[in-house]
Amino acid sequence: MISIVIPLNNEERSVALLYDELEAALEPLGEEWEAVFVDDGSTDGSFAALTRLHAGHDNVRVIRLRRNFGKATALATGFDNARGETVVTIDGDLQDDPAEIPRLLAKLDEGYDLVSGWKTRRRDPLRRRIPSRIFNWVTGRVSGLRLHDMNCGLKAYRAEVVHGMRLYGELHRFIPVLAHYRGFRATELPVNHRQREHGRSRYGVERYVRGFLDLLTVSFIGRYRHRPLHLFGGLGLVLGTIGIIVLTYLTVLKALGHAIGERPLLTLGVLLVVVGLQFFSLGLISEMLTSQYEESAGGREQAELHVDEILS
Repeated sequence: MISIVIPLNNEERSVALLYDELEAALEPLGEEWEAVFVDDGSTDGSFAALTRLHAGHDNVRVIRLRRNFGKATALATGFDNARGETVVTIDGDLQDDPAEIPRLLAKLDEGYDLVSGWKTRRRDPLRRRIPSRIFNWVTGRVSGLRLHDMNCGLKAYRAEVVHGMRLYGELHRFIPVLAHYRGFRATELPVNHRQREHGRSRYGVERYVRGFLDLLTVSFIGRYRHRPLHLFGGLGLVLGTIGIIVLTYLTVLKALGHAIGERPLLTLGVLLVVVGLQFFSLGLISEMLTSQYEESAGGREQAELHVDEILS
């Protein structure tokens, strides 16, 4: 089964049109499929439109959230309720073209675990395209996963990629990065992007600011979750070493008869050593907590988490 997860908010006029396009794109494949609509606290008639759609089609499932929790929560809810071996995400505003889904699925069959759409000709205002390009460039450099369009809503996954993935805040932007850190193979495919005809965009510059902060969270979790001492200990050693060099220099000056008691450099040297020790201690404590977590989680679960394939 192929599960199509559609998060939406106030897209009453797009719901039926989107289903018709999904049906036209997926029925020729000859595979069973379902549409999982997640109503993220719509205040218009979206839920009523979804109810009518559900009544007329057996493969439509509708989940209504109590309020607007954000796209990350809507996607996580859709992933938890998707029954397919393959999961496709698409936004509910009709800007993503459902006709591209078969191409994404074909790319997935080449051995990839995640295929992300790449809007090569993006039909959005310049004020959204420029921050998006900067965001994608920075994300690629920081995370090590170079994709042109990290935040494209049109993506295809193998189910094991998204099941159990914790999404909150703006982390839905970094699903490819989270999957990459877990060892899954990700790639991208150019897709058609269309003008918005109904509703309005809810994305602003402030979301990119929050996204950069979440990028730091994702990078820390992905790179240093199992070795926090490498980060905190490294910072501690660098700061402590600089502080010791400064204090050694002041000690030599003192031995030569110079007064150092009122030098700001003395305060700086002591501060660097103290902060360095604090960072190093924080790294050791984090290592202890990580070790206890790994032991409590059990070796079998951890091993299964990282196994890709077993031939026997």
